[in-house]
Amino acid sequence: MHPALDIVEADITTLQVDAIVNAANESLLGGGGVDGAIHRAAGPGLLSACRALPQVRPGVRCPTGEARITPGFALPARRVIHTVGPIWRGGAHGEPDLLASCYRESLRLAREHDVASIAFPAISCGVYGYPIDPAVAIAVREARAWLGRGEAPRSIVFCCFGAPVATIYRAALAGD
Repeated sequence: MHPALDIVEADITTLQVDAIVNAANESLLGGGGVDGAIHRAAGPGLLSACRALPQVRPGVRCPTGEARITPGFALPARRVIHTVGPIWRGGAHGEPDLLASCYRESLRLAREHDVASIAFPAISCGVYGYPIDPAVAIAVREARAWLGRGEAPRSIVFCCFGAPVATIYRAALAGD
């Protein structure tokens, strides 16, 4: 089977994939944007599962650049992989490496939990302010590198909330 990399314009909470990625904050207790939408769609079990994850320091269950996994509860996806992207501070504070780590760590957790298909939002591109073009370049680079290894997950979807973002992903995929 040939590895799949796809782009869809949709609400990530509706996707029929094994896992969706949540662009979370370090507390993992919900927030705005994608994070809030996922928590609302999954139901109260997701918040309970997140609360049960150990804190690595007060108020932090998932440091920036890392990922954690929970069940999907009421979502069509059976798993939610929570990752915390960097807040954009100009690009000279390790943001590209931290964002790349979000993708690698999410894919690693997916492999460990027998996830065959995974959907990513545009991590850090909302309230965290990461510029979309360099963020998409990192996302596409990391997804292609993972698929090139031939390990699960073998299907990676970039879920875009709107045509403008999808157009940027399509251009990045076509650019190589």
